[in-house]
Amino acid sequence: MIKNIKIYFILIGILLTACSGNQKGPDEFGVLPTTPLQYPKNLKELPEPNLLGQNLADKRPIDDVINALGGNANLQKESKIQKSEKPLLKAISRFGITPDIRIITAMEDNDFREKNKAKVLERLVGVNTYKIRYRSQRLDAQKELSRLNKLGIITPSASPN
Repeated sequence: MIKNIKIYFILIGILLTACSGNQKGPDEFGVLPTTPLQYPKNLKELPEPNLLGQNLADKRPIDDVINALGGNANLQKESKIQKSEKPLLKAISRFGITPDIRIITAMEDNDFREKNKAKVLERLVGVNTYKIRYRSQRLDAQKELSRLNKLGIITPSASPN
């Protein structure tokens, strides 16, 4: 009898832990292994601890890619324009620039969303109508490639979608 009670409690425990809700574990793609720890040559040169800062042993995949492609990831933290970037900035701003483009596009998008709100039934059912609402603004890569080629503009190939 006591043996049966123990078995029932074990089964109930297993069932309860198996049905412990819809909790997800860690994102296996978001967890990065750390780099090997290194002992500094001079302990006085160590930075002050900062809870919001990065750990020296943390991997920095974006910085690693920038460095691997021949860039300098340390320059990413600086806001001044580098000498090597000036020709590129000159080329892309040759027709003028709009400094507040993000504010303008946010306002235009807000107006578009107001004019194209989901219908009552769509909101009640909880249907996501994002793709439907923005269908008219979608770019067809193959048509655009064809149009540019007809104009004599040399382009790389478009994606096969």
